Amino acid sequence: MTDQRLVLLAGWGLGSAPLQPLADALGVRLQVQVEPLPELDHASVALWLDQLDERLPDNAWLGGWSLGGMLASLLAASRGSACPGLLTLASNPCFVARETWPTAMAASTFRIFRDSYQQSPSATLKRFAMLCSQGAVDARSLSRSLTATAGGVDSLAGLDLLATLDTREILQRFSGPQLHVFADADALVPVSAAVAVQALQPDATVHCMSGASHAFVLEQVADVAALLSRFMEARA
Repeated sequence: MTDQRLVLLAGWGLGSAPLQPLADALGVRLQVQVEPLPELDHASVALWLDQLDERLPDNAWLGGWSLGGMLASLLAASRGSACPGLLTLASNPCFVARETWPTAMAASTFRIFRDSYQQSPSATLKRFAMLCSQGAVDARSLSRSLTATAGGVDSLAGLDLLATLDTREILQRFSGPQLHVFADADALVPVSAAVAVQALQPDATVHCMSGASHAFVLEQVADVAALLSRFMEARA
């Protein structure tokens, strides 16, 4: 075991459980903790980051899944040299497409999802788990597993944060090592985002998981753990 420490931030809606098997696999060689998202009712980036900064240890690698990866990116840039490195998993710099970043979810699709969640949170979370699993080898089983263990911060504030966050400048500014992992069958983050991120930050390492869904953190635990371990240990 090394003295390197990694904090993994959960994604929206499904809680910390999807990341726990990955943390357990990484824990053989690293010190890993999974951190839930803040329970806030406002989509204020500053409030979310302040709360995370207070809770998380200094001098730890920061990583996260989807929304968690976007927040990890922001916090890593804020901490600068006090953050040894950044890892993002199925995390698009802009979750919702905009004119200058088309490799993301269409704004109209996101609005429909948000409206659906506002009207029927439970049913929409089940649909969200299905979308996270779409493209997996056994999507049905993966979706059931995500739904069964869901216990996250499934707030409108989190969705509004997803819609507004833009970490492109942050990824260009952070000077530490960066690994960004995508999936070629992701139904929520287009695989084309991997190419766009590499062009945005040529010094970063970008990897695409083959035959994997948005929930590859749970679907391909061993492969993801090996990838992250190699990257971190090479920079120890």
